[in-house]
Order: sequence, then C-alpha cells, then structure tokens
Amino acid sequence: MPSVRTLFLSDIHLGTKACQADHLLEFLREYTAENVFLIGDIIDFWAMSRSVNWSPSQNTVVQKMLRRARHGEKIIFIPGNHDEALRAYSGTSFGDIRIENEWIHETADGKRLLLVHGDEFDEVTRYHKWVAVLGDIAYNLLVRMNIWLSFVRRCLGVSGYWSLAGYAKRKVKSALEFIFDFEQSVIHAARARGLDGVVCGHIHWAAIREVEGLTYVNCGDWVDSCTAIVEHHDGRLELINWASTAAKAPASASDLIPQES
Repeated sequence: MPSVRTLFLSDIHLGTKACQADHLLEFLREYTAENVFLIGDIIDFWAMSRSVNWSPSQNTVVQKMLRRARHGEKIIFIPGNHDEALRAYSGTSFGDIRIENEWIHETADGKRLLLVHGDEFDEVTRYHKWVAVLGDIAYNLLVRMNIWLSFVRRCLGVSGYWSLAGYAKRKVKSALEFIFDFEQSVIHAARARGLDGVVCGHIHWAAIREVEGLTYVNCGDWVDSCTAIVEHHDGRLELINWASTAAKAPASASDLIPQES
C-alpha cells in the first residue's frame, strides 16, 4: 500500500446520488497518509435539503475517516459552501477530525500553502446564491447523464474515461473565463499573505500548475472526475486521476447505474 505524506481531497458531496463513494473507498484503501485535508463540500447540505441519497458506501467513507483519525492520521476538515454550516465550529474537533475555516500547510520541501475551499473567491456563490443553486442542479444532471453514458461506452467497447461535464466546461467560453478568473483570485490571495501557493477545490477542475511563480493546486472532485492530490515524502505534489484508473477495470451494469438509498 503506497504511503504518502499528505492527501488533499475536496468536493466529495456525500448525501448525493452523484457521489462516487465506491471509487473514493478504493482510493483510500490504496493510500495511507500522515495528513489528510478535506477541503470543502465534503457533505452536500444544499442537495440534502432537496432530497437525501445516502448510500452504505458513503457511510463507510465517514467511518473510514473517523477510523483513520483515531489511528493517528491528522485529519483537518475545511468546510466549503455546500457544508458551510460547519464553519461555525471552526477550531473544534468531532471524533478527532479538526474543523478549520482555512489552514496553512508546509510541505516537506518547505513550501507554505494556503488551504481554502475557494467559494470566497467565487462572486456568483457569494452574491447570487440562487444562481449558484441552479447551476449546481444543472451540473448534477450532467454528472448523472455521464454515468449512463459511461455504461454505454463500455458496452460498445470504448476504453478510457470521458466526462460530459468536463466537455461542457471546455466548450463554454464563460466557464473557462470563470475558471481563469478564479485561479487568478486565489493566487492573488496567497501572494498577498506571503505564501508559496494555494490548494483549493470548489470548481471541480483538478490541476497542479505554476501561476506567476506560485503553485496553484485544485483537488477536483468525487462526483465526476474522481481526482485527488497527494504529497509525497519529498514534498512533490501529484494529481491522481482515479476515474481513469477505475475505467481500466471491468465493471458490470449494476456498478454504474445509480442505486436508490
């Protein structure tokens, strides 16, 4: 089992049908770590206010996190906009999992990184929440369509993972402009605080890149792309695309069709 220094995860969206908890459990079984940072939208209270879809595998994700915390892994939960109710508990711990509104993490090679979910840099989420909610519903529809599309592709023998939501983001110019503006905003915040970079989530667009001399890292999500960031023991950051790994394994229709819970 690979052991890494740190795991960075965001946008798991527990409580929704789109949450790919089974793939996340596979990933967590594969990687142990000294530190785990849960960088927002881990639990989707927005979606759960409309309907709750809590599967046994999602329950196992929570249990596994609590168990890892009890066994000595440092786990810090930084709430996002979908679980913002937990921000009121910043500085407290639940089952050895600490809640903080932000965190500064120093990598093994000495880089100081700001850890935030990122919704505070999204003007739509901050000032037009109803638009953000409508966008969230539309995005979840695309993700659910993608589950069926992935099943059809496998039945036709088409290999590799293809994301409908990701395709839509690449094709819609305004979405690309939003992503670019978001990256610039979070990098500016890290620079203003004299830090070496930022690790965030929120936009479901995984990346590791250098932006104006600072390190920009986005964890991606576990409803569509199934991505995570790992820090190795030498401080090197790596983006893990678990969806591509899972796509190489054989699966039955029952694995891909969403189950009622």
